[in-house]
Amino acid sequence: MDIRVKKTRSCIINAFIELRSKKPLEKITIKELCDTAMINKSTFYSHYDDIYDLSDSIETEIVSSVINNLEHPEALFEQPTLFTQELFSSYLANDALIQTVFSGTRQGELIRKMEASLKELIFSFHPEYQQDPIKNIILSHAIYGGYYAFAENRNYGVNMVVSVLGEITETTCKLLE
Repeated sequence: MDIRVKKTRSCIINAFIELRSKKPLEKITIKELCDTAMINKSTFYSHYDDIYDLSDSIETEIVSSVINNLEHPEALFEQPTLFTQELFSSYLANDALIQTVFSGTRQGELIRKMEASLKELIFSFHPEYQQDPIKNIILSHAIYGGYYAFAENRNYGVNMVVSVLGEITETTCKLLE
Protein backbone atom coordinates (compact mmCIF):
# COMPACT_ATOMS: atom_id res chain seq x y z
CA MET A 1 0.00 0.00 0.00
CA ASP A 2 1.23 3.47 -0.90
CA ILE A 3 2.70 5.40 2.06
CA ARG A 4 0.41 8.38 1.34
CA VAL A 5 -2.65 6.13 1.53
CA LYS A 6 -1.42 4.70 4.85
CA LYS A 7 -0.83 8.19 6.26
CA THR A 8 -4.25 9.38 5.12
CA ARG A 9 -6.01 6.37 6.62
CA SER A 10 -4.05 6.83 9.82
CA CYS A 11 -5.13 10.48 10.01
CA ILE A 12 -8.76 9.52 9.40
CA ILE A 13 -8.67 6.78 12.04
CA ASN A 14 -6.94 8.98 14.62
CA ALA A 15 -9.44 11.79 14.01
CA PHE A 16 -12.31 9.34 14.32
CA ILE A 17 -11.02 7.94 17.63
CA GLU A 18 -10.47 11.46 18.95
CA LEU A 19 -14.03 12.45 18.07
CA ARG A 20 -15.45 9.13 19.25
CA SER A 21 -13.89 9.65 22.68
CA LYS A 22 -15.99 12.81 22.98
CA LYS A 23 -19.30 11.94 21.35
CA PRO A 24 -21.52 9.15 20.07
CA LEU A 25 -21.01 7.83 16.55
CA GLU A 26 -24.35 9.24 15.40
CA LYS A 27 -23.24 12.78 16.29
CA ILE A 28 -20.01 12.71 14.27
CA THR A 29 -20.28 14.41 10.89
CA ILE A 30 -18.05 13.81 7.91
CA LYS A 31 -17.27 17.54 7.83
CA GLU A 32 -16.14 17.48 11.46
CA LEU A 33 -14.08 14.35 10.88
CA CYS A 34 -12.43 15.83 7.79
CA ASP A 35 -11.66 19.07 9.63
CA THR A 36 -10.07 17.12 12.49
CA ALA A 37 -8.10 14.89 10.09
CA MET A 38 -7.21 17.91 7.92
CA ILE A 39 -8.41 16.25 4.73
CA ASN A 40 -11.04 16.99 2.08
CA LYS A 41 -14.37 15.23 2.01
CA SER A 42 -13.48 13.69 -1.33
CA THR A 43 -10.41 12.14 0.29
CA PHE A 44 -12.57 10.61 3.01
CA TYR A 45 -15.05 9.24 0.46
CA SER A 46 -12.25 7.70 -1.58
CA HIS A 47 -11.54 5.46 1.43
CA TYR A 48 -14.93 4.94 3.11
CA ASP A 49 -18.60 5.05 2.11
CA ASP A 50 -19.74 6.86 5.25
CA ILE A 51 -19.03 7.23 8.97
CA TYR A 52 -20.56 3.79 9.68
CA ASP A 53 -18.31 2.12 7.12
CA LEU A 54 -15.31 3.74 8.84
CA SER A 55 -16.53 2.64 12.27
CA ASP A 56 -17.15 -0.91 11.06
CA SER A 57 -13.67 -1.05 9.53
CA ILE A 58 -12.01 0.10 12.76
CA GLU A 59 -14.12 -2.28 14.86
CA THR A 60 -13.16 -5.20 12.64
CA GLU A 61 -9.47 -4.27 12.90
CA ILE A 62 -9.67 -4.17 16.70
CA VAL A 63 -11.34 -7.58 16.90
CA SER A 64 -8.79 -9.02 14.45
CA SER A 65 -6.01 -7.58 16.58
CA VAL A 66 -7.41 -9.24 19.72
CA ILE A 67 -7.70 -12.61 17.98
CA ASN A 68 -4.34 -12.34 16.19
CA ASN A 69 -2.56 -11.60 19.48
CA LEU A 70 -3.46 -15.02 20.86
CA GLU A 71 -0.19 -16.88 21.26
CA HIS A 72 -1.79 -20.32 21.49
CA PRO A 73 -5.15 -20.29 19.69
CA GLU A 74 -5.04 -24.08 19.53
CA ALA A 75 -5.11 -24.13 23.35
CA LEU A 76 -8.87 -23.56 23.32
CA PHE A 77 -9.56 -27.29 23.57
CA GLU A 78 -6.34 -28.64 25.08
CA GLN A 79 -5.87 -25.89 27.69
CA PRO A 80 -9.08 -23.83 27.91
CA THR A 81 -7.90 -21.94 31.00
CA LEU A 82 -4.75 -20.77 29.19
CA PHE A 83 -6.81 -19.80 26.15
CA THR A 84 -9.21 -17.77 28.31
CA GLN A 85 -6.32 -15.99 30.02
CA GLU A 86 -4.71 -15.14 26.67
CA LEU A 87 -8.03 -13.96 25.20
CA PHE A 88 -8.79 -11.60 28.07
CA SER A 89 -5.18 -10.44 28.24
CA SER A 90 -5.36 -9.54 24.55
CA TYR A 91 -8.72 -7.88 25.11
CA LEU A 92 -7.35 -5.85 28.02
CA ALA A 93 -4.33 -4.74 25.97
CA ASN A 94 -6.86 -2.97 23.71
CA ASP A 95 -9.26 -1.98 26.51
CA ALA A 96 -9.07 1.82 26.18
CA LEU A 97 -9.56 1.68 22.42
CA ILE A 98 -12.37 -0.87 22.79
CA GLN A 99 -14.16 1.28 25.38
CA THR A 100 -13.99 4.25 23.00
CA VAL A 101 -14.86 2.65 19.67
CA PHE A 102 -17.49 0.23 21.00
CA SER A 103 -19.32 2.70 23.23
CA GLY A 104 -22.95 3.77 23.02
CA THR A 105 -25.00 2.14 20.31
CA ARG A 106 -21.94 0.21 19.08
CA GLN A 107 -21.45 -1.65 22.37
CA GLY A 108 -23.14 -4.84 21.17
CA GLU A 109 -20.97 -4.96 18.04
CA LEU A 110 -17.88 -5.97 20.01
CA ILE A 111 -19.27 -9.27 21.22
CA ARG A 112 -21.08 -9.95 17.94
CA LYS A 113 -17.81 -9.53 16.01
CA MET A 114 -15.84 -11.42 18.65
CA GLU A 115 -18.24 -14.36 18.41
CA ALA A 116 -17.90 -14.45 14.61
CA SER A 117 -14.09 -14.33 14.83
CA LEU A 118 -13.83 -16.86 17.65
CA LYS A 119 -16.16 -19.26 15.87
CA GLU A 120 -14.11 -18.89 12.69
CA LEU A 121 -11.02 -19.77 14.74
CA ILE A 122 -12.75 -22.71 16.43
CA PHE A 123 -14.14 -24.01 13.12
CA SER A 124 -10.64 -23.91 11.64
CA PHE A 125 -9.65 -26.51 14.25
CA HIS A 126 -12.99 -28.35 14.24
CA PRO A 127 -14.86 -27.86 10.95
CA GLU A 128 -17.38 -30.50 12.02
CA TYR A 129 -18.73 -28.06 14.64
CA GLN A 130 -19.82 -25.54 12.02
CA GLN A 131 -23.10 -27.28 11.10
CA ASP A 132 -23.79 -28.75 14.53
CA PRO A 133 -26.53 -26.66 16.23
CA ILE A 134 -25.74 -27.97 19.73
CA LYS A 135 -22.04 -27.10 19.41
CA ASN A 136 -22.96 -23.64 18.07
CA ILE A 137 -25.33 -23.00 20.96
CA ILE A 138 -22.69 -24.08 23.49
CA LEU A 139 -20.06 -21.88 21.82
CA SER A 140 -22.38 -18.85 21.64
CA HIS A 141 -23.30 -19.29 25.29
CA ALA A 142 -19.66 -19.58 26.32
CA ILE A 143 -18.56 -16.56 24.25
CA TYR A 144 -21.42 -14.22 25.17
CA GLY A 145 -21.64 -15.46 28.75
CA GLY A 146 -17.89 -15.14 29.29
CA TYR A 147 -17.78 -11.64 27.87
CA TYR A 148 -20.74 -10.31 29.86
CA ALA A 149 -19.62 -12.07 33.05
CA PHE A 150 -16.24 -10.39 32.64
CA ALA A 151 -17.73 -6.96 31.88
CA GLU A 152 -20.12 -7.10 34.84
CA ASN A 153 -17.60 -8.46 37.38
CA ARG A 154 -14.21 -7.00 36.46
CA ASN A 155 -14.45 -4.77 39.53
CA TYR A 156 -13.70 -7.90 41.62
CA GLY A 157 -10.25 -8.01 40.07
CA VAL A 158 -9.32 -8.99 36.55
CA ASN A 159 -7.15 -11.95 37.58
CA MET A 160 -9.82 -13.49 39.77
CA VAL A 161 -12.57 -13.02 37.17
CA VAL A 162 -10.42 -14.44 34.36
CA SER A 163 -9.46 -17.39 36.56
CA VAL A 164 -13.11 -18.24 37.23
CA LEU A 165 -13.96 -17.78 33.55
CA GLY A 166 -11.09 -20.13 32.69
CA GLU A 167 -12.61 -22.80 34.89
CA ILE A 168 -16.02 -22.25 33.30
CA THR A 169 -14.46 -22.49 29.82
CA GLU A 170 -12.82 -25.75 30.86
CA THR A 171 -16.20 -27.16 31.92
CA THR A 172 -17.88 -25.84 28.78
CA CYS A 173 -15.27 -27.49 26.54
CA LYS A 174 -16.16 -30.83 28.10
CA LEU A 175 -19.70 -30.36 26.75
CA LEU A 176 -18.24 -30.14 23.25
CA GLU A 177 -16.69 -33.62 23.44
